[in-house]
Amino acid sequence: MNIEKVITQATIKAVKELYGQDVPEKMVQLQKTKETFEGNLTLVVFPFLKISHKKPEDTAQQIGEVLQRDCEAVARFNVVKGFLNLVVAPQAWVSLLNDINADAKFGEKQATADSPLVMVEYSSPNTNKPLHLGHVRNNLLGWSLSKIMEANGNKVIKTNIVNDRGIHIMKSMLAWIKWGNGVTPETAHKKGDHLIGDFYVLFDKHYKEQCNELKAKFIAEGMDEEKAEEKAKNEAPLIVEAHEMLVKWEAGDPEIRALWQKMNSWVYAGFDETYKALGVSFDKIYYESNTYLEGKRKVEEGLKKGLFFRKPDNSVWADLTDEGLDQKLLLRADGTSVYMTQDIGTAEMRFNDYPIDKMIYVVGNEQNYHFQVLSILLDRLGFKWGKDLVHFSYGMVELPNGKMKSREGTVVDADDLIAEMIGDARKTSDELGKFKDMSEEEKSEIARIVGLGALKYFILKVDARKNMLFNPAESIDFNGNTGPFIQYTYARIRSVMRKAQADGIQLPAALPADAPLNDKEIQLIQKMDAFKVAVKDAGENYNPAGIANYCYELTKDFNQFYHDYSILSADTDAEKVTRLVLADNVAKVIKNGMELLGIEVPERM
Repeated sequence: MNIEKVITQATIKAVKELYGQDVPEKMVQLQKTKETFEGNLTLVVFPFLKISHKKPEDTAQQIGEVLQRDCEAVARFNVVKGFLNLVVAPQAWVSLLNDINADAKFGEKQATADSPLVMVEYSSPNTNKPLHLGHVRNNLLGWSLSKIMEANGNKVIKTNIVNDRGIHIMKSMLAWIKWGNGVTPETAHKKGDHLIGDFYVLFDKHYKEQCNELKAKFIAEGMDEEKAEEKAKNEAPLIVEAHEMLVKWEAGDPEIRALWQKMNSWVYAGFDETYKALGVSFDKIYYESNTYLEGKRKVEEGLKKGLFFRKPDNSVWADLTDEGLDQKLLLRADGTSVYMTQDIGTAEMRFNDYPIDKMIYVVGNEQNYHFQVLSILLDRLGFKWGKDLVHFSYGMVELPNGKMKSREGTVVDADDLIAEMIGDARKTSDELGKFKDMSEEEKSEIARIVGLGALKYFILKVDARKNMLFNPAESIDFNGNTGPFIQYTYARIRSVMRKAQADGIQLPAALPADAPLNDKEIQLIQKMDAFKVAVKDAGENYNPAGIANYCYELTKDFNQFYHDYSILSADTDAEKVTRLVLADNVAKVIKNGMELLGIEVPERM
């Protein structure tokens, strides 16, 4: 039974009977009753006062009397000013619990053949370095958002755009040629993305040395410091060689292209390991080395149509002044593309591959202006979703200390972070005695689930738009608003269910209408029913944090119930079976909610 729907329809009928007027569903405002008053749902009466021509209290009293008389879901009511507090009949709660019990994916919608197709882009790594903490937040948000969009009945394509071309890629390649001595990930016993990242750092080290030498030379020749620094940056032999290599790459030089493909393959193998460890994947991966040419073609096409203009130096621009913005460069004077060009090309390729209805880009908030411009340009170029593209903008994530700084000394390496979290989970679980009577294999698996759950939950519970401080020690806590607290509650319920099964207790497909329910149990049913609202809101607002915080609230309510009432030692068999059905469904909703965050829950802990 959808209690709110039943009461809404009954209210519409009551208003028609009492005041002779039809009202739309949206006028019926139901909310959870405040804890200080008796009731489960509260009807806001103020919207009906123009129709009733009565005081709020009198209007509420009249509507309440009709609802109590005619609506099976309403047991009794009380009036507080303009609010009608409704006590829902016990049998309605039992009916709702039976509905929840019958639906393995309660609160979620299934996609149909004509559901909208949503594409979510996330990750977007560069092939010159391994994934870092910022990428972790990006991947977790992208994966969770994809799951949430699916749970709202959309078809979803998860996609990645890999930045595999440009000067930064050439830097790693050049460093490998100069100082690599033919090293491979196998001979170095190192993940490919880490190996290439090391060469990128090595290039930067030698490049800075050359810049400093040249700068000193230019200053000694009488040049001022600022000009000397700029000239040194442009004329250092390493950067000149890197640019020459890029020209050869763009010309399709077979030797350069072969090395580029080989080194990229090492990086992709490394990325795949990290993605697998994080539990994320993609339906389609695009590469900038393919999309930038498509972007150039699309810009040239727009130029011919008069959408863009060419400056005397041969560069191509978009004039966005009529949108309150400035002019935007699309092709440089030498004909090479910029990021905006590549994004246009990627959009063209995606639109040709899929009938996209909505496009969501998961990219940090430093790119807010970029996506504002991209939306306008795609709309001008005729992409039907261009104007309504969503930039799911998120803030920076930082650590409180340098404990897990990577070998580069500037960013936190994703692989190091994952390993550290799993290690911390293992250590904490050992100290709390949660690994009794478990095999080594089971201990390792639970440590992985708990460590990653702690990492994911801590990051996803924060509003994505905010900058955040990730505290590994806080995230592993088995109490409070953490992943391990929710996982432990799930495992506790599963333990109760196993004991019930061992005692030979069979759960019915549906509870009888007179199944006994106390106030705490009713609160739990009402909280489970709120999952469908949490899923809908998270989809409409692009907000995984809403699901995380819902899971925590449900878990907290269950723990309070579990503290106050025994399940297996209930006073009557009817109470025992009712509580088992209730607990089983709380576990199901927790599991489904955490799944929307990409978080696993262990059967024991």
